[in-house]
Formats: sequence, C-alpha cells, structure tokens
Amino acid sequence: MEALLESLLSAPDQFLSSNGLKIDECFSEKIISTIKNHQSEEAFYMLDLGVVANLMDTWKRNLPMVQPFYAVKCNTHPDLLATMVAHGSSFDCASRSEIESILALGVSPDHIIYANPCKASSHIKYAAKVGVNLTTVDSLDEIEKIRKLHPKGSLLIRIKAPDESGSRWPMSSKYGALPEEVPQLLQAAQTAGLKVSGVAFHIGSKSRNSQAYKTAIQAAKAVFQEADRLCMPPMHVLNIGGGFVSDALCFEAAAEAVKTAVHRYFSEEERRSLTVIAEPGRFFAETAFTLATNIIGKRVRGEVRHYWLNEGFHGSMMRVDRAALVRSCISLKCMSNNNGNDNEKNPGMMVMHDGGARTFSSIVFGPTCDPIDKVSEGHQLPELEVNDWLVFRNMGAYTLSCSNNFNGFSSAKITYLTN
Repeated sequence: MEALLESLLSAPDQFLSSNGLKIDECFSEKIISTIKNHQSEEAFYMLDLGVVANLMDTWKRNLPMVQPFYAVKCNTHPDLLATMVAHGSSFDCASRSEIESILALGVSPDHIIYANPCKASSHIKYAAKVGVNLTTVDSLDEIEKIRKLHPKGSLLIRIKAPDESGSRWPMSSKYGALPEEVPQLLQAAQTAGLKVSGVAFHIGSKSRNSQAYKTAIQAAKAVFQEADRLCMPPMHVLNIGGGFVSDALCFEAAAEAVKTAVHRYFSEEERRSLTVIAEPGRFFAETAFTLATNIIGKRVRGEVRHYWLNEGFHGSMMRVDRAALVRSCISLKCMSNNNGNDNEKNPGMMVMHDGGARTFSSIVFGPTCDPIDKVSEGHQLPELEVNDWLVFRNMGAYTLSCSNNFNGFSSAKITYLTN
C-alpha cells in the first residue's frame, strides 16, 4: 500500500472529487499521506488547526466588536477547544460537564456563559459554586430557580427570534420568550432582586438569511426599552447567538447585517456601554474536520450499487445535512482491486475518482443493523470495491459530539492533527 500511495503523491494534479471537481493539491496530499500513516481500515478524522486559526482571524476582521463564546456542544475535541482558548475565545456552555471541561483549560468563569434557558438545579448550584454567573432564562420558573440557587447570577432574557432565518435547525420551537411574555419576566427578575444584564437570541443553526440578525436585534432593542420603562438598571449585554457559517460570502453578509443593525437600533451613547457577544459553534468547527471512511461491504443489484461504510448515522452523520454530505464526498479508489487488469488506467495505484469515469446510482449504508443507518441514496459514484475509501469534508459540526456506540460500533475515532 505504501508504494501505491507514494506514486499517487507524485501526481496530485489528477485528483477529482466524486462530483468531478478538482481538489486542492495541498488538501489531496494531506488525505493521501494521512491514510498512509493511518495503516488501518478504521474510519478517522483529520483536524486542521490552521483552519481554526484562520477562521478566528476572519471573525476578528469582520466582527471586531463581537466577542465569540464558542458553543462547546458543537464539537468538544480537546485540541479544538485548546486552540480556541489560545486565540482568545470565550465559551458557551450548556451543562455542568461542559463548564468543567472549559474551566479545566484554565478559562476564567467570567469568560463562560451558561447559555441554557432550562437548567437542572444541581447544575445551577455548581455554576454558582465556581463563579459562572452569566446565564440565560426565558421563563418564570427558571427565574425562580436562579433566585433560590444562584442569587448572585446575572440574567440574559432569551427571546424568540423572528422566524425568518431559513436555518437548517431552527431554535424557536424550543427556546425563547414571546414579546408579550417579556414584561412579566423582567418584573419577576426585578422582584427577585436578580440582575438582568441584557438580552439573548439565536436565529437557528446554519442560517442562510443574514437579514434575520437585523430583525432579531430590533426585537432585542425592544426588550432594552421595556427594561427602561420599568425603571430597571441599564442593561449592557446583547447576545446575538449563533447561526454563522464559515462560507466567506455568507459570513461577511451576516457580519455586515449585525453591524448595521447595532448601529441602527442602538445610539452612539448606548453603544459605548454595550457589550456584544455571540455563540458560534459551526463557524469554527465544521470545515476544520475531514472524515475518512472505509468501504467494508458491497452489493450489486442491476445498475444500482450498494456500499457499506464503517461509519454512519449513529456515528458521525446523525446531524449532518445529507445534501451537504453528498456534495463534500470524495471517492478514493484503490486500483489494485482491479485484479491485475493491465488495461486499466494507472494499475496498482490509489486514485481519486476520475470525473469522466462511468458512475452508478448508489446507496451508501452505515455499519449498524438499523435500517435508518443510511448515508446517502441515489448518489452517483464510480465503481468502487471493498477497502476503497469515501472521504467527507466539513465534518466538524455536531458529528463527534452526537455520535454513539449503537450496535456495539465504537464512536471513538483516531484524529490526526495537521498544520
């Protein structure tokens, strides 16, 4: 196998994705060299920490006045978290375990927001004990819990963002106070003697409508005005949540929408005391991870090909957009599987799919016996064999963190770090 991979590395310009698109030469070299070093059929991740660093630079360049609180739930890989710490990120935690993991990295409690509007009492007690004071609420019952268990806590009123984001995973059905509920929440916090520091919202994960930030910020400003009407101490925190994607054009549009809305709805005097924070997860994690999977089984039914991978729905693909998964797929074919056919192009080599080769409608299954464990259906793939590879880019968001050991297939993945 080593000789085959060496020969491929000598001609990276022939690399094509399974969609017939050319693959970046540097990236293709990383894939091949990593599989070479892996020397196993087990599925594994590649984590490029350089991508994370570049994305932090992109964030600071486009949203310099917004402090990112990385959403730990998105991906908890220790090296990713450590990189975020090194580049000055704060953190959005939703449980005691997440808070513990971030504190263990040396992060100050002041740089953690307990951004879960409905918290277990024992977790609230722990947050109070370690000094994680900033938290979100969207109900009277939650305010009462904070009053009893964490009276020194500081609240952000989580509002329901206007439902116009077009996000892949909207949040509004589960969290967020309605406009008519806000005055009662503010009054309850005031009566309880709790500090209300500001307002939070989340337009939904993987949003493609940047204008949703403008509408949500306008709604947040209305809460600031209501607090003023109730003669409450001035609020100073605006939490614009997540929903950001790393696609350059989409992110730049979202950043511009945020900046425009903050300037439109908050006066210059208000902005001087305003702290704007956000809870990006996918933005930093998604494109930094690449997943390599091995084909462990095959079945031919006429013109349709069935393939089984050693990774699937219960592993890394539960929360992945299937259309995006297909777009990111790269097939890596080992030509040595051609049983010595000397007429085959580049015999004895491992090559990426030739965009001009014949393809077949294919169904790709995961390894478990669960019938819903299906990676893709109807995807056009070249003729592949057992021990060939399918590589998926952009696999860092809600993959490792959502995987499980169903059917006894381990969710533990070997992760290779690259620069």
